[in-house]
Amino acid sequence: MASPRLETFCCPNRDASTEFVITFQPLFFSAICIGSAGLSLVFSILQLLPKRRGYRRLGQYPLPKPASSSRILFIISICDILGCTGIIVRSSIWLGLPSLVRGINVANNSDVWPEVFCVGSAMWIQLFFSASFWWTFCYAVDVFLVVKRSAGISTIILYHMITWGLAVLLCVEGVAMLYYPSISSCENGLQHAIPHYITTYAPLLLVLIVNPTLFARTVSAVTSLLKGRQGIYTENERRLGTEIKIRFFKIMLVFFICWLPNIINESLLFYLEMQTDIKAGDLKNVRNAALITWFIMGILNPMSGFLNTLAFHGWTGFKVDCSLQRRRELAWDSASTSAANVGGYNPIVGSTLLYQSHVQEAKNMTGKNMTGNGQPASDAISVLSEGKGHVWLQSGENGNGNSPVLSD
Repeated sequence: MASPRLETFCCPNRDASTEFVITFQPLFFSAICIGSAGLSLVFSILQLLPKRRGYRRLGQYPLPKPASSSRILFIISICDILGCTGIIVRSSIWLGLPSLVRGINVANNSDVWPEVFCVGSAMWIQLFFSASFWWTFCYAVDVFLVVKRSAGISTIILYHMITWGLAVLLCVEGVAMLYYPSISSCENGLQHAIPHYITTYAPLLLVLIVNPTLFARTVSAVTSLLKGRQGIYTENERRLGTEIKIRFFKIMLVFFICWLPNIINESLLFYLEMQTDIKAGDLKNVRNAALITWFIMGILNPMSGFLNTLAFHGWTGFKVDCSLQRRRELAWDSASTSAANVGGYNPIVGSTLLYQSHVQEAKNMTGKNMTGNGQPASDAISVLSEGKGHVWLQSGENGNGNSPVLSD
């Protein structure tokens, strides 16, 4: 899992609370981490692979929406996958090469490989999960800007500069201050390690605090935008607004479940560090709570990758399309001009609702449904309802030439 305690453990003169949690059943804990990270890695990759043409998710197609938001979701998943890879490698070495791990505890050891492994694996895990936090924050910013103004291909370059720049800068700065003057002789004291913990948890706290506010303001802006389409707020618009709320709620729910244990665990360990004897009898409950949250972190932190893909796209299924030539998009013009869209009401929500109900109207009312900078309102909203888990599209046309069949 991702914790600044991993870097702190690389110091031979580590603090007592770090020694307490990391040395408690290390083999069992490593096995748990491998199992959780392995499942998350496999299912995350499965979620991102293209699926067969029989039934496909609408979110798998390059819809006419700003490119930045769909790319951000993909980059978040890649960062989670790379973070899980680091956890698997670190835990596997811990299980398979115990002699290498024992070398970390030796001060002034002539063999540098234990320290290289310890620091390198810890920094790898921290870097990519920290980058995932920054990209999650950028996603909240991007969907808000999509509604307010344009946030397209040019914006993604700025996001790359911000996320990777801050992730690398804070990771290197925190580790440099932690290992000063050297890894084998780290300074003692809580004040010495505080900057490292701040740089680790700053992006995590940023997402926990700021993202709900940005998502709430985005939902409010979307509601106003939907009402402004025809001057009324119909059942279709209300359903679409609800789907967008649910999508944002899923993203934040996954984030809170997977990463809130880190905040709780770190608070407990800091409390133990401030005590003169962490093995005192009156601290038994605090020690037990720290161990419980530590093992919860080992399970939930790696699983964040797979759970994020579920929040972003829903379950995409097992039918992977291995063909080299795969149709990249559907004929949305056919769907938008179908006579079936004029007749009755189709009870499909999310992205289906948006394109089946509004694409034709957006074409016939060019220039009317615009955001402040001239961006089509349907493009601005479509990014928010991408990848609903229960919406499927059957490719091809039915017998009377109508648009593709939509079904749950």
